[in-house]
Amino acid sequence: MDFKDYYNIMGVGRDASQDEIKRAYRKLARKYHPDVSKEADAEVRFKDLGEAYAVLKDPEKRAAYDQLGANWKAGQEFKPPPDWDAGFEFSGGYGGADASAYSDFFDTLFGRDFQSATGGRRQAGIHAHGEDHHAKVMIDLEDAYQGASRSISLRAPELDGTGHVTTKQRTLNVKIPKGVKQGQRIRLAGQGSPGLGKGQSGDLYLEIEFKPHKLFRVEGRDVYLELPVAPWEAALGATVKAPTPTGPVDLKIPVGTTRGRKLRLQKRGIPGQPPGDLFVEVAISLPPADSDAARQLYKEMQQELAYNPRSKLGV
Repeated sequence: MDFKDYYNIMGVGRDASQDEIKRAYRKLARKYHPDVSKEADAEVRFKDLGEAYAVLKDPEKRAAYDQLGANWKAGQEFKPPPDWDAGFEFSGGYGGADASAYSDFFDTLFGRDFQSATGGRRQAGIHAHGEDHHAKVMIDLEDAYQGASRSISLRAPELDGTGHVTTKQRTLNVKIPKGVKQGQRIRLAGQGSPGLGKGQSGDLYLEIEFKPHKLFRVEGRDVYLELPVAPWEAALGATVKAPTPTGPVDLKIPVGTTRGRKLRLQKRGIPGQPPGDLFVEVAISLPPADSDAARQLYKEMQQELAYNPRSKLGV
């Protein structure tokens, strides 16, 4: 998937005001409209222009897009980092534009629509319920095991007096419930937009994502660990220490364990009803031949064992 430089498509700088973006769109839309343009690539240019305008005219989409940074180049291979929009607060979802009408790049960033989870803004005479807000937050895996109270900073876009998009920041104290899963949403009542008249304030929905962990990966409530073991531990069997998100445990390595074997620790995944499991994937770690004694041992193994690891390949 290629990166799209929406500012370059619109012919404006990254510091352009919303009025400047609107004027640029009107000018280019007239130039490249397929019904009037003689340009060979008018239809493609017009479609790209519409996509760029759908993002840059919307302060929330524009602020989210700007978070990717200015170092990306048009056509550069692009994959958004998992935390690219973490801590970014928006209202009513990214809905409002048909993601299927645009590129895969647009769909990857803005194809999500959270409006169905909340029901949106509700009118009642001159009173109106405030809009619900949404944000993705990154937490430690360990917080899902124990539960925690965390101070979380969120950024939300707004227009200043000159029509430029800026961001404001607020900090909330949030209780992370024990057993929370990746993708689960936490509702903070009354933390969305203020209501009109006697209407109640909207709510804030925090979508949970786990920070990348140096040891563990997560699938649903199950947690996976790659555990290095020595060749003799795998061949002869052993009891070794294995880390878990709640502390180390004694793990029995069966005799004749091979690389890739999964050992299951029941109910040591993320808590829940039912809880997940912790799967230990065995990796055989070879000692380095970095001394005369070590090299001699490897030569003795070569002579005594006559082991061909490629025998099943027929070579």
